[in-house]
Amino acid sequence: VSSVERASTPPRGWNSYDSFSWIISEEEFLQNAKILSQKLLAQGYEYAVVDYLWYRRKVPGADADSQGFDKIDQWGRMMPDPDRWPSSSGGNGFTEVANKVHSMGLKFGIHVMRGISTQAVNANSPILDTTTGRAYEESGRVWHAQDIALKEQTCAWMPHGFMSVNTDLGAGKAFLRSLYQQYASWGVDFIKNDCVFGADLNRNEITYISEILKELDRPILYSLSPGTTATPDMAKAVSGLSNMYRITGDDWDTWADVAAHFDVARDFAAAKMIGSGGLLGTSWPDLDMLPLGWLTDPGSNEGPHRACRLTIQEQRTQVTLWSIAKSPLMFGGDLRNIDDTTFGLITNPTLLEINSYSSNNVEFPYISGSSSLHGRSRSSPTSVEESEVGSLGLTSCEDQKANGWMVEELDQDLERICWKENMENRHGEPFCLNKTNSLAESDQEIMYGSQYQGILHLLASENMNFCLDASPKRKITSSEFARGSSSPCTRNANQMWKFHGNGTLMSSYSGLCAKMKNVKANADATGARSWIATGRSGEIFLAFFNLNSYDMMISALVSDLAKALPGRTVSACTGYEIWSGTRIDRPTLYSVSLSVDSHDCALYVLNCR
Repeated sequence: VSSVERASTPPRGWNSYDSFSWIISEEEFLQNAKILSQKLLAQGYEYAVVDYLWYRRKVPGADADSQGFDKIDQWGRMMPDPDRWPSSSGGNGFTEVANKVHSMGLKFGIHVMRGISTQAVNANSPILDTTTGRAYEESGRVWHAQDIALKEQTCAWMPHGFMSVNTDLGAGKAFLRSLYQQYASWGVDFIKNDCVFGADLNRNEITYISEILKELDRPILYSLSPGTTATPDMAKAVSGLSNMYRITGDDWDTWADVAAHFDVARDFAAAKMIGSGGLLGTSWPDLDMLPLGWLTDPGSNEGPHRACRLTIQEQRTQVTLWSIAKSPLMFGGDLRNIDDTTFGLITNPTLLEINSYSSNNVEFPYISGSSSLHGRSRSSPTSVEESEVGSLGLTSCEDQKANGWMVEELDQDLERICWKENMENRHGEPFCLNKTNSLAESDQEIMYGSQYQGILHLLASENMNFCLDASPKRKITSSEFARGSSSPCTRNANQMWKFHGNGTLMSSYSGLCAKMKNVKANADATGARSWIATGRSGEIFLAFFNLNSYDMMISALVSDLAKALPGRTVSACTGYEIWSGTRIDRPTLYSVSLSVDSHDCALYVLNCR
């Protein structure tokens, strides 16, 4: 394996999801790759990535969670749909596509789901032992898909599609090895592994896959998804095993989705996760693809057919935050229709310099924002008194904030589990869930032995047939949150919980623990925000963001800049703002301030002494 450090800067490229959902063809993919190579490779956009379901046949009845429409080989491995990817026929897989992408100077990436497909389990395919080229044998027998599949651990938001495999078994490991060795043989350079992180965390698979990737004779970047309810505590367990990992739900072209990234980006920066150690290199918190330009709709069976709904100001805010938070930059629009404005934004040299090479990137809290329109000054982050609601999130079970649950006995037969803080708080109803023993049937109990001892289902109080889900049953966007998602009770690990004496409530699906947090009822982030970073030549990058629905004057005192910059003192600055061209030619000793339009941003490049 080459010794070059992997992902030494945040990866850049193009991904097909925002423009084609799952239905992209070989011809459409290569057309986009060609433009990527011609127009964006020089700016570091080097990965051409085909997103999910490249193995699904595009026929009536097939959709994002249909069953039985996939192309699998005799070993239960996904193969490209030959109608959409004609060069894959005859067992070639993605070899020819990868060769063409490589000949353009690009790297080739694919999206894969957790574990094994339901279709392979239903077919009970034998497991390939790549060391012998034959079916995997152990303990005197051949092993099949049904021996390794964890049927109670289907992907929460694609329950008909995929389920986890048991990595404690030699056959489970052999199956994952057979997948990733095949991807390497096709010439894959980048793998986005979905339904393994956030609320869907699957530490066992991530851990073993990263071991396989270390041993392969070609470097493959390892990306984890999705990021629903991701926290720094949760990420610390796997950031060292990957090169990028999503920290939000899906990002689409709505202002609410853009605004939802500010708090989570701040938290990961504060936890020093940006550019921390990764798989044979570095890892980066990922704010998701950039849904700009010409797009499709979430989970659609259609290709690109509409323009991005964000205003130019909102698009500027998105790309500026992504850049200064050092997120990977994966463009999502159809490159065959990219307009000059969008192209100029994603290739802005200052943003790309910041994204690759700046350091000390953090949210800068020492700003003030005022609105002449409202006739009063507001200190920032500005906030309006709003009602708060409890939102159920997940975190690492080591997180001190996770042990806030207690059992309350209602009568002999009925207990409920409640979040303590709400019990003590005089305002609002406590958040409680009625306890019922797991629905595991006797044959299941025998099959899994003691696995389900002490496992509970938690009933959503107002409906006795609905149980609490650990991970939402559909792909949710960055701006959505649920006060605990619930759905009809089933024997699925996504609804199985274990209460521990230390006050934690652990999900059997992800091994994560539940905690409640208060969020604003109208969830949109508001106010003035700012980020700061330092450049390679000692310059200071200072970004202002106006998340309000009205224009604001945003200011930072020069004397405060040093508070965010370790070991520096700052007394005077010159510089310029990149979008307006506003210049500070005479050294300012006092403050940097600018009127920023609603949902817009400002970005200063400052030389300070």
